[in-house]
Amino acid sequence: MKILRAENLIKTYGEGESAVEALAGVSLEVEEGEFVAVVGTSGSGKSTLLHMLGGLDRPDSGKVYIRNQDILSFRDEDLTVYRRRNIGFIFQNYNLVPILNVYENITFPIELDGTKPDESFIDEIIHTLRLDKMSKRLPNTLSGGQQQRVAIARALSTKPAIVLADEPTGNLDSKTSMEVLMLMQTISRRFNQTTMMITHNTEIAQMADRIIRIEDGRII
Repeated sequence: MKILRAENLIKTYGEGESAVEALAGVSLEVEEGEFVAVVGTSGSGKSTLLHMLGGLDRPDSGKVYIRNQDILSFRDEDLTVYRRRNIGFIFQNYNLVPILNVYENITFPIELDGTKPDESFIDEIIHTLRLDKMSKRLPNTLSGGQQQRVAIARALSTKPAIVLADEPTGNLDSKTSMEVLMLMQTISRRFNQTTMMITHNTEIAQMADRIIRIEDGRII
């Protein structure tokens, strides 16, 4: 089953001679449960692509479907709610709330929706990511790798259709990077979680089921 489908995404920043074509007609499909890496050099368009796929920005033209739903047809307010419920994001800067403990950070997107967390599912995620002994700790007491594991758990907490990870190991050393990537791979397989990861590191990309290469705003 196809979870994600993008059709002919075009995005240009600027005008006239200074215009930069970030995406030049990108189309792709991702199957349920796939762990896909999008690889490209700096300025290749990979982060722009992730923002379009996640509804964080809108293309000049093109379509994005998640579970056969055209997400770009939503009004901005409705798209915000849709993202929170259906798309998990992992960024290299973790983006944890400093005054919330680990457990509260993980369940934060659910609390924003005014719903109750599936505690058994949350506990399973916490155990899989080896966060059991850290649930009451604040982010500033954790290492970078531990904070990224919390960010991964938060992205999974709503049982999203897809997790989008933008350079998730960019701020980690090589050993911790591989540990985090192995956990993401484990999560993908254990929970049949569809994941798309943006990276410039071809070695890290080898952890994925499939690699998509992008250069100059085009898939090659």
